[in-house]
Amino acid sequence: MQHIRTTNAANRLDRLPISKFHKTTLVAVAFAYFFEFADINTFAITAPVVREQWGAEVNHVAYVTSLSFVGMFIGAIVAGALADRLGRKRALAATTLWFTLWSFTCVFAWDIWSLGVFRVLTSAGLSAMTVVAVVYLSELFPAAKRGKFQAYAIVIGICGTPATNLIASAVVPMSDWSWRLVYLWGSLGVLFLFFVRRLEESPQWLESRGRHEEAETVLARIEASAAAEHGALPEAQEPKPQGPVVKPGLGLLKDKKFLYPTILLSVLWITQTIGFFGYSSWAPTLLAAEGVSVEDSIFYVALTTVGAPLGSFLAAMVTDRFERKWCLVVFGLVIAASGLMYGLTFTPVLIVVFGFLVNLFERGYTALAYAYSPELYNTNGRSLGTSVAYGLGRLSNAVGPLMIAGIYNGVGYQAVFMFIAGTWTVGAIVLAVFGPATRRRRLAAEAAAQVQPQSVTATS
Repeated sequence: MQHIRTTNAANRLDRLPISKFHKTTLVAVAFAYFFEFADINTFAITAPVVREQWGAEVNHVAYVTSLSFVGMFIGAIVAGALADRLGRKRALAATTLWFTLWSFTCVFAWDIWSLGVFRVLTSAGLSAMTVVAVVYLSELFPAAKRGKFQAYAIVIGICGTPATNLIASAVVPMSDWSWRLVYLWGSLGVLFLFFVRRLEESPQWLESRGRHEEAETVLARIEASAAAEHGALPEAQEPKPQGPVVKPGLGLLKDKKFLYPTILLSVLWITQTIGFFGYSSWAPTLLAAEGVSVEDSIFYVALTTVGAPLGSFLAAMVTDRFERKWCLVVFGLVIAASGLMYGLTFTPVLIVVFGFLVNLFERGYTALAYAYSPELYNTNGRSLGTSVAYGLGRLSNAVGPLMIAGIYNGVGYQAVFMFIAGTWTVGAIVLAVFGPATRRRRLAAEAAAQVQPQSVTATS
């Protein structure tokens, strides 16, 4: 039998203690996430002023919003192929540069249509960066701890949303043109490029491309750094025999091991996207339509968003401690119940409480899903599978707002939140019935890391 060369990258990375290398990677990705979350809402924030200055109609804003989600779908799909071709590190740099460049271009928009084109291109980059970052963190952190650090990256990154809201509230009223500064703020994510030189390429990706010498060099550098910080390292498990290798690309669609999790995760991300954006995009508008003052509706919704970073932190506490699949199911059902109760009450305190719970558990759900999604694939399928499922989720929201508007106009306010609750419930049920469990593999990796330390070089 022909010997297949391997650098055993996954097992060697799994037994590493968290070191300065991991923390540097975490800070860099969290920085990129910060400006992704900062930038994603800039159009929603500036739309009222833009409408007034350019005489745009509500429908024009709706078209730009819907097309932005189409851009997110395209960006996610392109990112999957880009990360497989160029590598995770280079793709992360390229996608971050892309969205910050087009955000900067928005500063110079001259009408609603030019701004719309620039926002669609920006949105493509935002989605692309997210897909690559999820895969990148998944491949560099130990299996037993990667979920917690995926969540930590979002805890930091999601602070970009309130930061942008505060900056916008200060600069937008300054003058007729100062709304443009919001897009200038979003473009500061380009500073991520200063982190790139300190990052490593994914050894698992290098190994999957047959670039074993480069993978060995990167692994040796990471291991030497960890050993200098923590002492002698445990011996890595021996690699397990692999089945026939399927090259990255659309040929993977013929592989059931790839297709099954992609369909499952597509359901997960479609229900998450419609369920969350259906709530977050419409809550203030629908409250105002039902008689709550615009000022109060915005204030109530602002209070509920305090739950978002706390939700990511909650996910960090539970994601590696329990089976990730069941955490997602529980979080999804809690969101469904909280969102339904939100729609059934007009008492201010209860609106804030249930809205807080929706934000808390939804951000936790997203952090859990970021960790769970790439675990269902091997290295060859991880980037494409994650990108297709995530992209389809974003594409679904091109029609999501139209569905919710139709339900509201045809049936009523409470029916909207029944629909949103139903969406989350469907996602939870599908995941409970068909979702693979991943904790056993993580526990095996953690057990392997407890082996008596040998030496830095006794792992290849």
